[in-house]
Amino acid sequence: MTNSTVPLARLVAWLENYRTQVTEQRAYLTELDSAIGDADHGANMARGFAAVMAKLDEGAPATADELFKSVGMTLVTSVGGASGPLYGTFFLRMGMTAGAVTEFDGAALAAALRAGLDGIVARGKAELGDKTMFDALAPALDAFDAALAEGKSPAEAAATAASAAEKGRDATEPLVARKGRASYLGERSAGHLDPGAASSALLLRCLAQTLES
Repeated sequence: MTNSTVPLARLVAWLENYRTQVTEQRAYLTELDSAIGDADHGANMARGFAAVMAKLDEGAPATADELFKSVGMTLVTSVGGASGPLYGTFFLRMGMTAGAVTEFDGAALAAALRAGLDGIVARGKAELGDKTMFDALAPALDAFDAALAEGKSPAEAAATAASAAEKGRDATEPLVARKGRASYLGERSAGHLDPGAASSALLLRCLAQTLES
């Protein structure tokens, strides 16, 4: 990998890193979800990405569109609740936008990630402040774009995005949920981090770690 390009193998390594860390944080994500959801987010995410890596271990696709289609379809079919369709759509849209490429420059990676977020919005109709994964991902991708515009490398932009995602995650704590299972709790949803925002922030942090390594 040069400073300006990201090969497909590095994105496979990103998914592997996320599988490891989401498995390690399974209990934490479930604890968050037990407060305002169905207490299954950690288990669902760990199971889904274990299935993703099992599929990729059979033979990693040669192009980005094939890779992310495989990831997305695996998540849709193996993850319960809202997480499967939302994360699955994120990766499916990434693949559709990326096309049959084997490496990304910063702009192409940003465009793929943005398409993934747009897919989540199309499916879940979330807006900033609704206390969802959007609250972590939207500021993260804005930060990614801004960093690239300043001439930073994809790795540097990803690190900036990860920090923005973590701030977005933390900002969900005082919010009253307006979307998803947590919205049923009304005012009682305040005072808790959103589990989807937590797993999304972790996804961006894993990307930053993988591009830096």
